[in-house]
Amino acid sequence: MRATESDLGDMIPMERIRNVGIIAHVDHGKTTLVDCLLKQSGALSGATMQESRVMDSNTLEKERGITILSKVTSLMYKDHRINIVDTPGHADFGGEVERILSMVDSVVLVVDASEGPMAQTKFVLTKALARGIHPLVVLNKIDRPTSRPDEVDSELLELFLALGATDEQTSYDMLYASAKEGWCTRDLGQVTTYTDAMARGEKADGSMVPLLDAILDRVPAPRAQRDDAPFTMLVTQLEANPYLGKCASGRISSGTVSVGDRIRVLAPGSGDVIEDGKVTKLFLRSGVQQIEMARAGA
Repeated sequence: MRATESDLGDMIPMERIRNVGIIAHVDHGKTTLVDCLLKQSGALSGATMQESRVMDSNTLEKERGITILSKVTSLMYKDHRINIVDTPGHADFGGEVERILSMVDSVVLVVDASEGPMAQTKFVLTKALARGIHPLVVLNKIDRPTSRPDEVDSELLELFLALGATDEQTSYDMLYASAKEGWCTRDLGQVTTYTDAMARGEKADGSMVPLLDAILDRVPAPRAQRDDAPFTMLVTQLEANPYLGKCASGRISSGTVSVGDRIRVLAPGSGDVIEDGKVTKLFLRSGVQQIEMARAGA
């Protein structure tokens, strides 16, 4: 399942693209889950295969063990590109979650199978449901003796209903995972098989394939006009690079853009031109790498 640079650099058909965010309360295993997806899909290689929490690149994030800034990456699976946004789980950085939901078409809601839904679970879920998103639910740390999947499922359903979720949104897919051990399953009975093997000192014969399949099956492809449409992009993050200058990250809403194109930065609401510039580089992030592209599109 390893992605090549040509796979990631090509503008593949929109029906083979999935944009998904990973949301959770702090310390429910969200970033560890992203690690597993990247490693098992082949998006990581070499020394990064041995690292943990590879998406938390900020020094403060590594020190505190939490995600502060949203991170965007991608992986290839079954000829589909899955764009993943890892969001902060701490309430102090909730604005990051609101901002990033505009980039995705669905979310994976990660919930600790012992603790159940917490305060930040409610916050991030409220924002997702308000945007009409149909979440996938992953009960993580299901291998712990204190896990209570049936009770947590009931608590989640009550939370969905309390937040005014539609019938379609309450019919969410439920998966059970141990991100730390690197497996996920739709079958609660399979969890017993995995935990019994671990108790015997054996490695559970599982993987993250069920979650990747669920993302392909349940997350809708982006709806956008690529051909014969003007280039528009919603910028969600700005960075200053000493070699490249101002770098903008975000989601292309329509059209295509190539290196050398002239672009304009417009003010939200009024549409007034704030800045005029030229595209000098285009990058796609895969794992922790940036792959240079000549052209990108919706």
